[in-house]
Amino acid sequence: MKKFTLGLLFVFLTYLSANAQEFEANTNIINVGIGFAGDYGFYSSANASPVFSASYDRGVWDVPGPGVVGLGGYIGHRTFKYSSTSEYKWSQTVVGVRGTYHYNGFNIDKLDIYAGFLVGYYFYSNKNTDSAFRTYSNSLDHSGFIGGRWFFTEHIAGYVEAGYGISNISLGAAFKF
Repeated sequence: MKKFTLGLLFVFLTYLSANAQEFEANTNIINVGIGFAGDYGFYSSANASPVFSASYDRGVWDVPGPGVVGLGGYIGHRTFKYSSTSEYKWSQTVVGVRGTYHYNGFNIDKLDIYAGFLVGYYFYSNKNTDSAFRTYSNSLDHSGFIGGRWFFTEHIAGYVEAGYGISNISLGAAFKF
């Protein structure tokens, strides 16, 4: 399913139009959004919040071929609650660094497409009334993603990212400065 979703997003992003909104060295962008899906455990009647996230991406250097490498940071948060004869709650916060590769070779006006990798520290807060539930421990982990931004103005865009990690699909607004 992950490969299908990533492939579908890639095809959609490459189909759109013509002429480039390039992500260049020294470009700064902040994404603010919400994410959905992700690993919420095996509890079918559980309630999970969307992932609220913010990320920063700065173009660091041009690479041979039509592209730019970006570096930045990420923070995301979600909660999970399951109630039955007992109650299980946890929250998860991720703080990490991420690297991106922005491909500028399609020459599609107003579009920035990229792929990246995140290494982050996952902080958990567990509140269990039953020892049968899994307890999470803080840990270092990684994730990968592909994404795209469509610029409505020179400085404001919508974005979507698909991958694995705290969420499978993220979308929101991006601000270029």
